[in-house]
Amino acid sequence: MKKIVVGLAVVLGFCMCTHKPSGTLDVNKALDYCAKQTQRTLTELETDSGIDYTMMPRNIMADEQHWNCRKATKEEWCAGFWPGVLWYDYEYTKDKQVLEEAENFTHSLKFLSHIPAYDHDLGFLVFCSYGNGYRLTKNPAYKQVILDTADTLATLFNPIVGTILSWPREVEPRNWPHNTIMDNMINLEMLFWAAKNGGNPYLYDIAVSHADKTMKSQFRTDYTSYHVAVYDTITGNLIKGVTHQGYADSTMWARGQAWAIYGYTVVYRETKDPKYLDFAQKVTDVYLDRLPEDKVPYWDFDDPSIPNAPRDASAGAVVASALLELSTYLPNGTGKRYKDAAIEMLTSLSSDSYQSGESKPSFLLHSVGHWPNHSEIDASIIYADYYYIEALLRLKRLQEGYGVLG
Repeated sequence: MKKIVVGLAVVLGFCMCTHKPSGTLDVNKALDYCAKQTQRTLTELETDSGIDYTMMPRNIMADEQHWNCRKATKEEWCAGFWPGVLWYDYEYTKDKQVLEEAENFTHSLKFLSHIPAYDHDLGFLVFCSYGNGYRLTKNPAYKQVILDTADTLATLFNPIVGTILSWPREVEPRNWPHNTIMDNMINLEMLFWAAKNGGNPYLYDIAVSHADKTMKSQFRTDYTSYHVAVYDTITGNLIKGVTHQGYADSTMWARGQAWAIYGYTVVYRETKDPKYLDFAQKVTDVYLDRLPEDKVPYWDFDDPSIPNAPRDASAGAVVASALLELSTYLPNGTGKRYKDAAIEMLTSLSSDSYQSGESKPSFLLHSVGHWPNHSEIDASIIYADYYYIEALLRLKRLQEGYGVLG
């Protein structure tokens, strides 16, 4: 019965929020809401013996009201997002208590800088936490953790293929000799940062090589992306493009396309090579052209159950944040189109249809983690909250006449 109820909630919930975004987005109000929800989460994490700073909020299912937390381990790829949320909330509120909690949770991830790489997610884990921490505090210890972790991530780079291995654990079980997933584009930012902040300059070359090979091999002719590219380790050639979390190998998985939009925007920022700016627009336009009216994507654009398929607010938040940055690199006409699209996305995400409100301490409802695995369907997920508050802060800076990056 529980599965039937949840399934019905998914269908009804997503059918109710298909309208076009309306009203004016009040960025400060949305950020105040995030601050309130952050405090609710911190209160929820308190126990009689204090807070366990190794336990990170991960998700709240549709029929739940409280965070499910997971231990910060090398396998828990989402462990860096909650510290990142705290850093962003501190950036907005200047609340010293939030600063202290951000430091405490961030410190729980230091171990990642001195163990072998488990997989590619080190950028998510360390740059969202230590990266934001260093940006706001300039703590030299944070910088060293980032530099050491960037070197660790680089050990997964295969120069024959030209990309970073995403999942060493999937090489043998799936016969994926060298696999690279689209999510990996986000981890390049840490390599670029390290290369220009005292790390090995070779890290820049790795990031560029990865971006180039991914651009060549992991997209279809219409600029939609494969989730996973499988390469031959002898020749370096592409064997096949497949999916792991999308509907099918041939479909556009929303969050995968979101990672591509965000990732190539970052690569352009760091290289200033116009080919990446052009490509970022191409992968953005195919995404925008297929959005539903409220600008929040279905979890996969080709799910045959649309319009009754679940939405993915996390993909919407990732793209909104990316487009605000991308808009600043383009002439007024094109740049304004992307900025306006981002504002429409954030307007929807800030509505009662997508905000958790009083029902849960998360920021957002309606994200999809891993549909084929029946995992985190129509859930609040921590990375949706991370990119949502990031996008709001970026919009606030733009509205105040500052650059999009803090």
